[in-house]
Amino acid sequence: MPPLRINKITRGETMLEFASKNHTACEAMRVDMDDLLFRIAAGEQAALAQLYEHTHASVFGFALSILKNTHDAEDVLHDCYVAVWQGAAGYRSRGKPLAWILTVTRNLCLQQLRTRSRVADLAPEDWEPYLADKEGVTLEDRSILRSCMEQLRDEERQIVTLHALSGFKHREIAAILQLPLPTVLSKYHRAVKRLKQHLQ
Repeated sequence: MPPLRINKITRGETMLEFASKNHTACEAMRVDMDDLLFRIAAGEQAALAQLYEHTHASVFGFALSILKNTHDAEDVLHDCYVAVWQGAAGYRSRGKPLAWILTVTRNLCLQQLRTRSRVADLAPEDWEPYLADKEGVTLEDRSILRSCMEQLRDEERQIVTLHALSGFKHREIAAILQLPLPTVLSKYHRAVKRLKQHLQ
């Protein structure tokens, strides 16, 4: 299975439209992840490498949306796959393996925030490493995405990241972020409205 490819966002395109282009890729990506996690539980390092290849962009992007610092997000990225390796035996398939991985990511982020008791400002260049290795993402795309992310509040950015870049449904996002579904819907629609105004 090829790694997840983030499609090109066009000027004037909303995150909702951008998300729909990536939805099929995200669904395909989930197909074999249960199997990979079961193989990881059996001690197969190759399965961990495959899981990393398919999920590291989502994990890093989500961690970055919470921590707002590239170095901290990279630390969580590493720690997440250590935790997956150690905890795969306890994984129970509910058809949402990426949601389980991102819940691990969120818990590691919150632990890091509690430990360090700080939230750094998101510098624009911190999104560059995340986007630089994305095939088909141009400098203009990066500029548009960076500009869009700067318009959003923390939870809005996390919700948009999970929906637009990882293809999660709002109910799944509510479970991952431990927020009521109406709150997720409200914040998402508010974020999309702000992004539309900004792009226009």
